[in-house]
This record gives sequence, C-alpha cells and structure tokens, in this order.
Amino acid sequence: MTFAIPGFDYQRVAVDDDVTLNVAVGGSGSPIVLLHGFPQTHVMWRHVAADLAADHTVICPDLRGYGASDKPDARDGDTYSKRTMAADIVTLAGRLGHDRFALAGHDRGALVAIRAGLDHPATITHLATLDVLPTLDMWDILHGSTAAVAFHLYLMAQPPSLPEQMISASADAFFGFFLDAWARSPQAIPADLRAEYLKASREAVPSIVADYRASAGIDIEHDRADRAAGSRLTMPVTVVQQDWGAALGYDAAALWRTWAADLEHRTTSAGHFMAEEAPDEIIKVLRSLLAR
Repeated sequence: MTFAIPGFDYQRVAVDDDVTLNVAVGGSGSPIVLLHGFPQTHVMWRHVAADLAADHTVICPDLRGYGASDKPDARDGDTYSKRTMAADIVTLAGRLGHDRFALAGHDRGALVAIRAGLDHPATITHLATLDVLPTLDMWDILHGSTAAVAFHLYLMAQPPSLPEQMISASADAFFGFFLDAWARSPQAIPADLRAEYLKASREAVPSIVADYRASAGIDIEHDRADRAAGSRLTMPVTVVQQDWGAALGYDAAALWRTWAADLEHRTTSAGHFMAEEAPDEIIKVLRSLLAR
C-alpha cells in the first residue's frame, strides 16, 4: 500500500473466521465509519477523514474483497452479500470499542451502509449515502437503452467464470474506464493514486465481481423482504447524488422516502467521485448530518 491517510494509524482487524480488514483510524470523539466505493479503496476519503478527525473518531476500512483487506473465495451468494459486508463493519467498529456509530458510504460502500442501517438500526446513529439508490430501486429504474450507463452491472451479474476472465484480460482498461468516465474533475484523482486504484482492482477481480453478482441476486432478495415487511431506515439519513433522476426519468427523492423516515436528499454538481472532487461539500454535508 503506497497511499495512506496522513496522521491515521493502520491496523488489521478480524471480522469473520476468514476475513481480516485493513483499517485506518484517526482522531477522537464520537465515531463515524467511512466506506469506499468502486473502483477505489479507503484512501478516497483522505480529505474528508482528515477534517472530521478534528472532533470525531474516524474509521476508514477497505471493504472485504477490496484494497488490502482479505478477499475470501465466494463460497455462495452470501459471501459478498451486503448483509455479510455490513456485519463486517458492525463487528469492526465493536472491536475498536464502538457499539454505536455514524456511517457514510459511497457507491458500493453506500449499499453496505444502507444494509447496515436496515439490519442494525440500534447500532447506526446517522447514515449518509453518496450516489446510489437502494439495490432494488437501482435495478427497477434501468430500462431500455438508458440502462447502457450501467453495463458493468449486467456483465458482473453473469454466472462465475466469463466476467472474471473478460475483466482480468483487460483489467486496467476496464477499471480505468470508470475512473475516467465518472469523474467531472479528473485532477481530483492524481495519476499516482489512479495507478494505485487500478492495481488494487486488478488484484481483486474475483471478489469485486462477486460483490456485484450478489447485488443481482441475494441483495435483491434482502431488499424485497424488507420492503414487504415495511422495514425502513429509522436514523437520520442524508443522501447526496448526481441528478440521475433527471437523466434517467425517475424521482430519486421519492424513491428514497419509501426507505427513510428522516431524510435529507441533495443533488450535487460534482462527479461520481464527489468525496475527492468536492470534499468541502461532502464535509459540510456530513457535519450537518452529525448535528441532527
């Protein structure tokens, strides 16, 4: 690992029988856990984490299957379900001494955060998600040619073998496409950090595909069960998204209100990698959430 968050201590924490997470911890005060997205590592939070550490304990792990964390073989769909990955984070925080904590996630990490909020409502005090919809809604709004924007979801949803082979054969081109296409401010991810993201992703193709495959299967089952049961996020929730609703023809805030009772929904002019492209905006959003 070349990049680290300055001033943060690094450790490895066992969260399951065969899974140890790489985690950076800094600051002191009420805890907040920050979960990274695809195709990145915990370092995407470097600007936000450094600011929040002035008055919070900030915990930044690499998710299972990503970065320097362990990458267990996918024995079944549950290995990389968001339920399992959320349980990792609750266990991680507990082993660091925190039985209640705020949680923010970007992209894949946001899906883990949503599941943590639904499964562990007494543990998550505040919840922020950056640039996602809940899994069930995400699939429902993809229709016709506009679904091409999410071609990678369909590729990685296929049965094991072919997606892994195809992506591994051109890993840097595949992962680099998203780093380039999704950023409105490419300079926010310097060339050396981009290279590190590519290396980390190149070395994690099977686990990344397994994570996405779970979102086309078991994660949908879990969301459907929650919707049928009327389960909702009970903690204060802040959602920050690009204006995908306008682009794809749906009401994002309305979709989110079915999941969250105490919701603040915002759109941003920043690109997908908003914690790196517009860190001051995200810091302000998170500090506002934590004050609720």
